Amino acid sequence: MSMLEVLKQSSNPEICKPMAKAVIERAKHFHETFGRRPVLMEVCGSHTMALARTGIKPLLKDHVQLISGPGCPVCVTDQRSIDSMIALAEGDNRIICTFGDMMRVPGSNKSLLDCKIAGKDIRVLYSPIEAVSIAEANPEKDVIFLGIGFETTIPILALMVGEAEKRGINNFSIWMATKLLEPVLRYLLDAGDVQLDGFILPGHVSIVLGEDSYSFLVKDYHISGVITGFETAELLSGIYKLIGLALSEMPRIQNDHPAVVTKKGNQMTQRWIGRYLSKCDEAWRGIGVIKGSGLDLRQEYDKYNAKIRFGVETIEPRKTKCRCGEVIRGVIAPNECPLFGKACHPMNPIGPCMVSAEGSCAAYYQYMRESY
Repeated sequence: MSMLEVLKQSSNPEICKPMAKAVIERAKHFHETFGRRPVLMEVCGSHTMALARTGIKPLLKDHVQLISGPGCPVCVTDQRSIDSMIALAEGDNRIICTFGDMMRVPGSNKSLLDCKIAGKDIRVLYSPIEAVSIAEANPEKDVIFLGIGFETTIPILALMVGEAEKRGINNFSIWMATKLLEPVLRYLLDAGDVQLDGFILPGHVSIVLGEDSYSFLVKDYHISGVITGFETAELLSGIYKLIGLALSEMPRIQNDHPAVVTKKGNQMTQRWIGRYLSKCDEAWRGIGVIKGSGLDLRQEYDKYNAKIRFGVETIEPRKTKCRCGEVIRGVIAPNECPLFGKACHPMNPIGPCMVSAEGSCAAYYQYMRESY
């Protein structure tokens, strides 16, 4: 059976409907046992969008409380970092390369899209490595890639530095604003703002990190996690198993995505990251600085570090009534923000959670606002 056929089976209603019924029955058992719904958090923006798009989240709303966590890279990038990237783009003789989601994220005064409309050379790349080739083709200009993302994206950023080094390109650099999964999960659990029964863990990040990387959840916090994919049947299977682990009161990490996720992860990729990058303190939207929660280029690669090469000055970010920070932490649902669907909507986003294709507000607005 081809991969395409497998994916089609994963969304086959004849398979998914009985699975959804089984999830609801297990959730009812949980409610009978503990007197409340199970509370699960998906920490991946792709899971957030998939749970909304497939109809799983609204289908289960009366039986399972599914909370979106801080897994959208654009959404968790703090406002001062966004403003710094926009200030960087306003410089002369530069080519800014970025992911598409970043273009419309509101800065305090403008967005990258506004800068592009004003004539600045800002390019959306689908393959980030293209930025190195753009630098090679434009030696008279500084080419800067805006490096956001979690462990799924971080390996390609390291690869870009290696490629620039190999080609001897000196007009290329990266503005690093990356995030690591473990520190923010620890922050959420230590803060205790939301009481959780388990985590729906991301399939693609886990390819890099491996199953064992989540052992701290069990060891330090006595909470379970299930690694799962993004198709309907995979999500339902993950939720079913996670409720079962919560019922057992014997926490563990379960790999429900074994075809691509191993115990130790992609160790070659981990070594590649370690060669070029090292941990740093990183600021998160709605949270603040979390120690050791990001990665920056090692000192020996400073010439590729845009933060060192280009000084930018920003003022204190503009305050709005946007509650993206609380949405990211799972403290409120998107529709609890007073701006949601009114001042803030996809055509006029006030915060990044409404902009990104992985943002919980965008998912809620597109797929669920009539269900709640």
